[in-house]
Amino acid sequence: MYEFELHRLRSAELRRQAAQERLAREVRRSRGDARRAALHSTAGGESHTDRPRRHRLPRTA
Repeated sequence: MYEFELHRLRSAELRRQAAQERLAREVRRSRGDARRAALHSTAGGESHTDRPRRHRLPRTA
């Protein structure tokens, strides 16, 4: 009986840990999506300007 209770406690602990890890992955994914969306929205507006891109000269030795 004691071993069965230990098994149930360990199982519940593993389920909680897995749920926390899933939540952390979801938060990371949503933050990455938000970051990519912000980069695309700012880069998209600036990439279509009329001003030509300035090419820099290579460094001299």
